[in-house]
Amino acid sequence: MNKERKFFGFSKNVTIAGLVSFFMDVSSEMIYPLVPLFLANVLGVNKSVIGLIEGIAESTASLLKVFSGWFSDRIGNRKWLMAVGYGISTLSRPIVALASGWQHVMGSRFMDRFGKGVRTAPRDAIIAESTEKTHLGRAFGLHRSMDTMGAVIGPAFAFLLLGLFSNNYRIVFWLSMIPGAIAVLLIIFFITEKKKAVVAHAERPKLTLKHFDWRFKFFVAIATLFAIGNSSDVFLILRAQQIGIPTLIIPMVYLLFNLIYSISAIPAGIAADRFGRKRVILLGFVLFAILYYGFAVAKDTTAIWVLFGFYGLFMGLTEGIQKAFLATIIPSDFKATAFGVFNTAVGLAMLPASIIGGWLWDHVSPSATFYFGAITAGLSAILFVVFISVVRGNSYAK
Repeated sequence: MNKERKFFGFSKNVTIAGLVSFFMDVSSEMIYPLVPLFLANVLGVNKSVIGLIEGIAESTASLLKVFSGWFSDRIGNRKWLMAVGYGISTLSRPIVALASGWQHVMGSRFMDRFGKGVRTAPRDAIIAESTEKTHLGRAFGLHRSMDTMGAVIGPAFAFLLLGLFSNNYRIVFWLSMIPGAIAVLLIIFFITEKKKAVVAHAERPKLTLKHFDWRFKFFVAIATLFAIGNSSDVFLILRAQQIGIPTLIIPMVYLLFNLIYSISAIPAGIAADRFGRKRVILLGFVLFAILYYGFAVAKDTTAIWVLFGFYGLFMGLTEGIQKAFLATIIPSDFKATAFGVFNTAVGLAMLPASIIGGWLWDHVSPSATFYFGAITAGLSAILFVVFISVVRGNSYAK
């Protein structure tokens, strides 16, 4: 049997999944940093409504993540669910391009996140199933790096196109469809799913938590608590504008964040594989608490640039690494279901997180939004230390 061809040490599926996420994030991030500015400056929407839009889009659509993961395990198919999910997100672009009210923007954001809900768990399962267990951190680190490099190119395109078309948001929204279409074509023609042997009496995956032990449930609970304080990044963008970053430069601030996120993701994955994923996750929680405190007390634009840079480092340390850690504490037959449960729990927390963030901004102060996030991150770090101690006490492997 011929050995599977590797691309820079990674399997073809892992590499192509990274390219798919790269192009989709180019598409998404051409839009994302502009949407809160479009809502606030053009449509005159207040921060509570902006928070509500983001919360509904992220959390309601996240319900699909657990269903999509379970359905993927049940039918034994990952590739075509990925293609459908990425296709739905791409088709959401015309809605925001034609928007005349905040309801249309919410519809577009919901449809985009609906697509993400369909694709995320099957995609993560493909990456996990195409990677040796000892290299999971690197594989998910590569994926996050490719994904986020797209999020670097996207805001750069937005910046250039805004200048070229005299701040015409709608042209940028239309052009964002092109990289999205490329992502869908990559899945159709280059992702190859391994056919699993059918076992006559094998149990079909059921939508239940009974297959998962206390480690999975405890970790999901900690990640959910953290997410309740991690309000939408639109508040970081609005904070940057409030402190004095010009509207035209906002995409470049977001580009800096994504650039550092992308650069740090693979080294963070390698470090997590070598020194322990739990240590890297804990470091991420602590760093987030410090950063949100910084956003709360920031007084000048220099501080905003620095904070966005370190926020990129935080993202590189956490998102891919959390999934790599999760892959080590779940049964092999229920990977997509587990990723779906995790993503749904964290995604559902976006609704209260964004509503609370917007309410605090409008009724207390902009700083209060970030103080709240710092407190929940600190509590999550403490609970994760308890988690690590109990795991060691029960003699679980790292």
